[in-house]
Amino acid sequence: MAAGTKKLVIKVTAGADAPERCSQAFTVAAVAVAGGVEVSLWLTGESSWFALPGRAAEFELPHAAPLPDLIDGVLAGGRITLCTQCAARRGIGERDVIEGVRIAGAQVFVSEIMGEGVQALVY
Repeated sequence: MAAGTKKLVIKVTAGADAPERCSQAFTVAAVAVAGGVEVSLWLTGESSWFALPGRAAEFELPHAAPLPDLIDGVLAGGRITLCTQCAARRGIGERDVIEGVRIAGAQVFVSEIMGEGVQALVY
């Protein structure tokens, strides 16, 4: 990583079950990307469903940015990863996810968060 490069790794565990926490994670990720921060957003637990086409459009939270817009913002300059085990538990495969989303496991997550100058957040 180049000197002065900022990287943010966000793990979101909440989905429609905790809409405010979920929305906050996606909002922080999208705002960080817009601000020039290198962002890696990890979908785990109930947020895993948002890796599927159309699922983010079903999410509603008053006074919050639309989840599809936030996802597009993250993908425009960052990376979204779906947890391998979370995907498997939900029967989600590589061909099922929206374009730009990868599926990877704990080893990749640990590698990302252990880098120099990385800030990790969990929602």
